[in-house]
Amino acid sequence: MQNSPIMIKDLPYEERPREKLKALGPEALSNAELLAILLRTGHKNESAVQLATRILAEGGGLRKLPELALEDLQEFKGIGPDKAVTIKAALELGCRLASAPREADGAVNSPRQAAQIFMEELRYKKKEYFKILLLNTKNFIIAREEVSVGSLNASIVHPREVFTVPIRKSASSVIFFHNHPSGDPSPSEEDIGLTRRLVEAGEILGIKVRDHIIIGDGCYFSFKEKGLL
Repeated sequence: MQNSPIMIKDLPYEERPREKLKALGPEALSNAELLAILLRTGHKNESAVQLATRILAEGGGLRKLPELALEDLQEFKGIGPDKAVTIKAALELGCRLASAPREADGAVNSPRQAAQIFMEELRYKKKEYFKILLLNTKNFIIAREEVSVGSLNASIVHPREVFTVPIRKSASSVIFFHNHPSGDPSPSEEDIGLTRRLVEAGEILGIKVRDHIIIGDGCYFSFKEKGLL
């Protein structure tokens, strides 16, 4: 005879995820317990924590969770459209928080600092995205702009498109970013050639190209750091 599943209501009060978070803070909870709070409920054969544990195990772990589409999430028994949307919204907020520049940090002064702005947003993308960070004369961020979305392994941009917004917003300098879906940020010959053309265009327009950063899976390549700029 199969044992009945242990539901959250069957747990001691202090071991229930919501109560545990209130008492000890979110850092005391496991990934599955945090996800269970978003799920709120499981189904008749699994508690929310058990369902969350299965999603993490079968979905490839926390790092792979942002890659799951709404349809992928709904393939798990107990996950309907509303729960899938809740999970995707929470993950997107996390990505935006991780990539949002801190006001207290002031100017963008290093490639590592710049790379962190787009790291969580771009590292999981399946296509190449080309983005620009617009800076003023003191290297403070004016705006972040998306220029193009390419194919699986190519982001097609033209200097004319790239510099339209920096000109309009009177940027003093720019930092370019794009991601490699493979996870390896090493530049291709095309990347090197594109960077050279963009630097030349920037010089003509009076807008300094401070760096071109390629985002990989938790790592980056800076043309400035490598002496290629």
